[in-house]
Amino acid sequence: MTDQQHERQQFERGTDGPKVIVVGLDGSESSMRAAAYASGLARRQNALLAIVYVQPVLSAGAAMGAPVSDTTAQIAEGLVAEIRDAVERMKGIFNVRWEFHTFRGDPYNGLVTAADELKADAVVVGASESAGHRIVGSVAVRLVKAGRWPVTVVP
Repeated sequence: MTDQQHERQQFERGTDGPKVIVVGLDGSESSMRAAAYASGLARRQNALLAIVYVQPVLSAGAAMGAPVSDTTAQIAEGLVAEIRDAVERMKGIFNVRWEFHTFRGDPYNGLVTAADELKADAVVVGASESAGHRIVGSVAVRLVKAGRWPVTVVP
């Protein structure tokens, strides 16, 4: 057997698997479960957990003059505070490398942009809690149909 053949057949522990796991977080119960699941994956794989909050660009409130960007920025700050609290409570027991990112847009396009820019190996999202998504299609279903990354949908 040549050296090159031997190199190909040798298993490399710790080099397979995802390096960046993107999880969508919007504060809903299902997104919080998705974040917990994704953090476990990231810990076991020694991957970076990229937590993504997608700020809506325009809503009915914005059209009527409400300060939507201030509200969504406050939501993002609240989510980061919750994450930091959880990380602090688990320090030394459950260590995960993580980053928090905010993107603007609708949830689907925001997560696609995030996954592309962060070079995601996997995407984790919570199942939709909206009945209307049965007709239009949920973000999770659209991500799966895009077929660009492995997508895990957490109920």
